[in-house]
Amino acid sequence: MQNFLTTLARPFFRRVVVSKPSTPPSSSRPLGRAALAVSFIFFAAAGISAPTDPTDLKFSDQADALLARMSVSEKIGQLVLLTGYGATTGPVQQQSALEDSIRQGDCGNVFNVLGVAQIHRLQKIAVAETRLKIPLMFGFDTIHGYRTIFPISLGESASWDLALIESAARIAAIESSAAGLNWTFAPMVDIARDPRWGRVSEGAGEDPVLGSAIARARVRGFQGTNLAAPDTVLACVKHFAAYGAAQAGRDYHTVDLSERTLREVYLPPFRAAIEAGALSVMTAFNELNGTPATANRFLLQQILRDEWGFTGLVVTDYTSINEMVAHGTAADEAEAGRQALDAGVDLDMQGSVYLKHLKQLLASGAITETQINTAAKRILEIKFRLGLFDDPYRYCDEQREARLLLAPEHRAVAYQMACDSFVLLKNEAQALPLKSGVHLAVIGPLAEARLDLLGSWMGTGSSEGIKTILGGIQRNNPAGKVSFAKGCDVMSPKQDGFAAAMNIARQADVTVIVLGENGNMSGEAKSRTSINLPGGQTELLRAIKSLGKPVIVVLLSGRPLALEEEARLADALLAVWFPGTEGGRAVADTLFGKHNPGGKLPVTFPRNLGQVPIYYSAKNTGRPLDPAQPRAEYKSSYLDAPNDPLFPFGFGLSYTRFEFSEVQLDHSQLPHGGELTATVTVTNAGQRAGTEVVQLYLRDLVGSVTRPLLEMKGFQKIALQPGEHRTISFRLGPPELSFLRQNLTWGTEPGTFEVLVGPNSRDLKRARFELLRE
Repeated sequence: MQNFLTTLARPFFRRVVVSKPSTPPSSSRPLGRAALAVSFIFFAAAGISAPTDPTDLKFSDQADALLARMSVSEKIGQLVLLTGYGATTGPVQQQSALEDSIRQGDCGNVFNVLGVAQIHRLQKIAVAETRLKIPLMFGFDTIHGYRTIFPISLGESASWDLALIESAARIAAIESSAAGLNWTFAPMVDIARDPRWGRVSEGAGEDPVLGSAIARARVRGFQGTNLAAPDTVLACVKHFAAYGAAQAGRDYHTVDLSERTLREVYLPPFRAAIEAGALSVMTAFNELNGTPATANRFLLQQILRDEWGFTGLVVTDYTSINEMVAHGTAADEAEAGRQALDAGVDLDMQGSVYLKHLKQLLASGAITETQINTAAKRILEIKFRLGLFDDPYRYCDEQREARLLLAPEHRAVAYQMACDSFVLLKNEAQALPLKSGVHLAVIGPLAEARLDLLGSWMGTGSSEGIKTILGGIQRNNPAGKVSFAKGCDVMSPKQDGFAAAMNIARQADVTVIVLGENGNMSGEAKSRTSINLPGGQTELLRAIKSLGKPVIVVLLSGRPLALEEEARLADALLAVWFPGTEGGRAVADTLFGKHNPGGKLPVTFPRNLGQVPIYYSAKNTGRPLDPAQPRAEYKSSYLDAPNDPLFPFGFGLSYTRFEFSEVQLDHSQLPHGGELTATVTVTNAGQRAGTEVVQLYLRDLVGSVTRPLLEMKGFQKIALQPGEHRTISFRLGPPELSFLRQNLTWGTEPGTFEVLVGPNSRDLKRARFELLRE
C-alpha cells in the first residue's frame, strides 16, 4: 500500500522562487509532505511567472502553423464544446447531431461521452472525416474519482493529507484517461463559508491556505509530470471566481464582495492551482460586483492573464454565455458572445453562442479575427501539449480500460482516503472504539445505503459491489449479535419505524445510528434553507437516547450541519461525509478501532443556521464580546445563542490523546525582512498510535486595515506511537507576515504579532513577538 502511494505521489520537496516584495511571494523553503501550508500564503496579488519553457515555444509555433491553414469557420469550431450522451446537468446533444457537428467542423471538443469505444468512434470522425484532421478533446466531471470513488472533496480535505489527496487525484486521472478522457473539470477550489450552498461538498472548505495547498496537490495528481502521458488528464480550475460566496447560499446567485476580500480569501486557491501548472480555468455562473464572471475582464484579463501570466484556455460553465441575457448585461445571445470573447473566454460550453454568432459578429466588425485566432490558438496549444496530434487515439485502449477501472490497488487507496477523512467530533467516556462480541443495534435510514455513500458528482461510480456500513459492522462483530431496524426514511417525518428501532435498541448493549443527508442532497443546485438533519431523524435519535444506553451517531453529509441537539444526545459522533466506494468498510473498521480517526474539520460547524456565515478567521468588532461575560449588554452577540461555533475549524478528536507544549520563539523581536522559528512539542499521551494535525495560526494585532483574529499560516500532519513525542518547527518571515495593506499593496507592517499553535483553531498555545521597523 505504502509503495503504491509513493509511486503515485510526486515528491513534495521542492523550492519555489520568491517574487518581488510588493506581491505575496511563495516561500523559498522546501515544502515537506504535510508541512506545506506554512508556505501557502495569499497568492492572489502575486506577479509570479514561471520561466519560459522551450517546449512552450514549440507548442506555440505548432499552433501558429496550423492556425494559418484554417478557415474562419474551422477556427470557430475549435471554440465549441458540446455535450454528448453521458451524465449532464442540462440539455443534451443527440448522438447523430453531435456526430454531424464534428464532421462539419462545428465542434472541436466534446464532454460527457464516456468509454473508449464511444470516444474512439467520435475521434475517428474528427481525424478521418474533416479537412485538417484536428483531434477532439474529451472532458468529464471527474470530481472525486471516475469509477473508483473517493470521499467527496470536502471529505478528502478533512484528511489534511496532501500526499494522499494527490494520490486520489492521480488515480482519478489514471481511470479517466483509461476510459478515453483527457480533460477533467476539476479541481473545484471555491472557498465556501455558507453551508446552505450545496457545492461546499466539492471544495476544500473555508480557508484559503488549506484550499491553496489542496488545489496544488490535486492539480499535480491530475496532470502528473507529463501532460502528454496517456495516464494524465488536463486539470480545469473552477469556478472563476467567488462562486462560493453566492448570496443566501443559493446556487448561481449574485456575489457582491470588496476587492480586498476577493483577493485575500477567494482568489488564492486559483493562483495556487495555476502556479502548480493547471492549464484550463472555468468561469463561474455568478456575477461579481455587477458583471457576470463569463464577461468579467477584471477577472479574466487583468487578474488571470495580466497579473498571473496565465497562458492556458478559459472555458465557460454549462451555457453560461447564454445566461448573461438573463443576468441582464446582454440584450441577446449575440451580444453575450461578443462580451465573453472580449473578456477572454476561449471555449463555449454547450451554449453554441460562438458557433451561431461569431461569424456574423466578425462580419459586422463587432469582433476581430485576431480575437478568434487568440482563442483558437490557446485550444490548439493544449491539444499539442496533450499529444493528440501525435496520436489521436493515445487514450483509446480498451484493454487498459478493462484492467484499470476499479483496480484493487485503486480501491486500497480509496479505503485509506476514506479512513483518513473521518472526523471524530465527540467521544464521551470512550464510547468508541466498539468492542467486538457485544450486542449491537444498528439503526438509521443510511445504515444500508450503497449509492448514497458515493455522494454527488460520483463519476461513473455504481452501487454494484458497494459494502454497506451495516455489513461492515456485522463482519467486525462475528462473536456478537447485530440487530437492524431502519427506523425512518431520510426525508420523511413519519415515525412508523420507531417502535421496531426502539425494540432492538432496548435489547442491545450499544446502538449505532447512521443518520444524515442523502447522497444527492449536496452538490450543484442542492442549496438548503435548513441545515438541520432532514425528516424525522432527530426525533428518532431522541427516542433511542431515552432508553439510557450508549448511542453512537455516524453522520453522512456533504456540508456542515446544525447538530447542537444531536451532539448533546450522542455519546460519540463520527462525521464520515460521503466516503466513497470503500466507505462502508472504512466506517465499520474505524468504529471498531482498526483505524484511529485523525481527520480535522476543513470548515466550521455552526450551532444553528442563524450563526451563518461563521468561520474561524473573522475580524473583531469595536464591541467584541468577552467570553467571560457572554450576556453583557451592547456587545456584538446574540440574545439566544453563543457566538462560538459548535465545532471549530480544524477540530477533530482521536482514540488517543495528544498534549502540546507551550510555543517557543527563537526571537522576541524580528528585524524587517527577517524570519523566526516557532517550535512546539507534541506528545501522544494515550494508549494508541494516532495522527495529529499541528496547526499554526497568526494574529497581527494592529494594522493599517483591520486584521482577522486568526489566520492559519501552516500545518503539519504527524503520526505518533503511544508515549512518543516530536518537536515541530515552523518558520515565519515576510511571506507569512505580509498582507494586503490599505493601499492594496502586499507587504509587512511593523507591530506586535501573536503566534498560536494547537490541534484546532480554538485550543491554542500562544506566544508574541514584535516586528521592527525598517
